[in-house]
Amino acid sequence: MDHNGFNDEKRESRLYIGNLDLRITEAALIKMFSPFGKIVSEDFLWHTRGPKRGEPRGFAFVQYSTKEEARLAKEKMHGRLACGRPLVVRLASEKFLAESEGSSPAGVGEAGKASGAGNSLGQMSRSARIAAIKNKLKALEEEGSSAKKQKNAEN
Repeated sequence: MDHNGFNDEKRESRLYIGNLDLRITEAALIKMFSPFGKIVSEDFLWHTRGPKRGEPRGFAFVQYSTKEEARLAKEKMHGRLACGRPLVVRLASEKFLAESEGSSPAGVGEAGKASGAGNSLGQMSRSARIAAIKNKLKALEEEGSSAKKQKNAEN
């Protein structure tokens, strides 16, 4: 296999694992992902400076020996709850593609799901997404307060 083929194989067998609860340790991560194949490396990211120095950053990378093992782990673990939080598991190359292209053709992650539902979050800037979320929260709060008023009026 040539050098480029090796890099493609390596890139397609590396998983990004996000939304990790801060209580999850490196050992627990390896234990969760080892049933799907041979893990050849694991990068658990930590804060290296600032007030959170030494604390986990909430994401990691796991490298499997083959891309088939990585795809199986992705299929089985994406969305699975760990310490009450749904894991985000995707190929590390998909994470890069999702950030560089807006949203990938495979519909990666939440942005892909949202754009598939007719929402354009995948193409919005970060500040526009934050504004959209704030507007949604405000609408939900208003809806909740009007429901409380209506309930109090009934009593």
